Amino acid sequence: MLPDPWRFVAVGVVAVIEVAEVFFWIKFLRRYRITTGVEGMVGERGQVLERCDPLGRVMLRGEIWKARSSEPAAAGRAVRVIAVDGLTLVVEPDAGASGEP
Repeated sequence: MLPDPWRFVAVGVVAVIEVAEVFFWIKFLRRYRITTGVEGMVGERGQVLERCDPLGRVMLRGEIWKARSSEPAAAGRAVRVIAVDGLTLVVEPDAGASGEP
């Protein structure tokens, strides 16, 4: 056991280290993009299976989703997810690609 004045110093040092560790992890983990759930789907590219005019079906990450598009998108066209509304993806044609995602 430590004598009285050193106990308080040790507790104070440990508390400062713990607070610094929390701030380190917060800063470190903010670097990583969310990759799961609804937030992780926005921005992903998929492929139209059934024409979206305005409703259709899209393949995304190996799964088939209902999709809604403000612009018509033919089957086989690459689209980008801009939002998720319940179990329906809101997509727009991907200007950078056509065909396979």
